[in-house]
Amino acid sequence: MGPLLKPALHILATAVLGVLLAGALIRMAPGFGIDEREFDLRLNDDSVRRIRAEAGAGRSLWSFYVAYGRGLATGDLGTSRALGRPVSELLRERIPITLGAAGAGLLAAWAVALTLAMVCVHCRNAVVDAACGGFNALLLCLPAAALGLLTMLVSGQSGRAAIVAATIALAVMPRLFRLTRGILAEAWSSPHVACAIARGISPVRLMLWHILAPSAGPLLALAGVSTTLAFGAAIPIEVVCDSPGLGQLVWQAALQRDFPLLVNLALMVCLLVAGSNALAEAASGLVESAGRGR
Repeated sequence: MGPLLKPALHILATAVLGVLLAGALIRMAPGFGIDEREFDLRLNDDSVRRIRAEAGAGRSLWSFYVAYGRGLATGDLGTSRALGRPVSELLRERIPITLGAAGAGLLAAWAVALTLAMVCVHCRNAVVDAACGGFNALLLCLPAAALGLLTMLVSGQSGRAAIVAATIALAVMPRLFRLTRGILAEAWSSPHVACAIARGISPVRLMLWHILAPSAGPLLALAGVSTTLAFGAAIPIEVVCDSPGLGQLVWQAALQRDFPLLVNLALMVCLLVAGSNALAEAASGLVESAGRGR
């Protein structure tokens, strides 16, 4: 129970801190608690006060924390003020869309980044390094939203889910390539690799058993970070591509200053980041302990 308790407490602490900070930052944001109907000159003071009471603008931040904690304990995430629907329903509808696109894009990004990194490390050719580095630098210079626009212009409007996944892959791949290349290059410089090359081991076996296998721990740790990168890239990409996922929901909530929806989205992001990092750390530790056991 001990090994599981520590990461569980870490995830819980991250989620609580994320909700507290998100609630405070949203409350302190300019324009929070202002309803456009308040600027109607035909309304009297009583009408304006009723509008503010409906929106909950007069409620203190601490009272919101207490009410939110009570609702969370019973599974009630509140109601979206902008969309007029329970937050839990909105999340259930949109989470599968974003997770599917982010998962497909992340797998494609890993496949391309790992392949390019292995080619660069194995070939050790200046032309190959320059070509991969230039392509990587070009993608790094483009924001995720710009990549989404370019992908839509090239591929058209058909297959929007595939467009979102491909754009996420283009946004995440250059960051993965730079880090995986460094990890594999460090493994290549190890003494056992030089001995394996001297023995005439085939390139495929050399890469699989002498480069990738010892690098499994750092690569798994990087996998946890890449999950966060893919989800972060999905938000602006889904907005630009008009995909009905969490990114579009975040954008609508921010424009409408939808406090309950924004706080729950912040909680979900904190759980995703902390959970993926904890799983990657646990997997990395198991791989390293298994390697030391051999």
